[in-house]
Amino acid sequence: MQATAHSRGGEARRELLDVAIDCFARFGYQATSIDRIAREAGVTKGALYYHFKDKADLLFAAVKSRVGQWERRVVGEVRPVPSATARLQQVAQVCLDHATKSNHRRMIITLMVEALDTNAPLSAEFRAMMRRFREFLASLIASGQRHGEFRADVDPAVAAEVYAGAVMGAEIQYYQDPEAISLPATLDAFVDQYVSWLSVGVNHHRSNDSRTRARSGPARRATRS
Repeated sequence: MQATAHSRGGEARRELLDVAIDCFARFGYQATSIDRIAREAGVTKGALYYHFKDKADLLFAAVKSRVGQWERRVVGEVRPVPSATARLQQVAQVCLDHATKSNHRRMIITLMVEALDTNAPLSAEFRAMMRRFREFLASLIASGQRHGEFRADVDPAVAAEVYAGAVMGAEIQYYQDPEAISLPATLDAFVDQYVSWLSVGVNHHRSNDSRTRARSGPARRATRS
């Protein structure tokens, strides 16, 4: 009986989080009241306060839940992919799925902008999230450099900043004008051009190395003979 009650309590908490996330994504933090969340969830404020201390507690629970979910999916789906190029493509695909099939990314971006000057603790949470994301991207780019897939003269940290900024900028445009902006096409175009930039000169250097080896091979054999 206790286990069943605990399970129901956890389910009720998750349902409240889902409703709160939808409200935060659509209206932002300041315009979302406890009354609105309770009304949208079809519960009393007392029921909501049973699970969460206040609106700030609900906000942080929602952010940590969805940020953690998104990060686990990115790492889980990207790590097994063999090439750095395909990994960068998969990151964009995960962002696309979260942007178009749920309101998780919209909530994160909405609150991220709103928290800049109004909520220092929340802003710190998002700052840490973005640093982890950029570090993850930089590790993918550095891996591509080590394996000769990407040019070595690009700073992985700077390249990660470019990627993160472009993807989030595309998402904001999509949220503002979904009828005019095709997010799949935008992200595809960006990743293609981004990878082309990272790969500039790689094939050229490889072909030069091949020609050098081809020329030096017979010369070494002639010297030995």
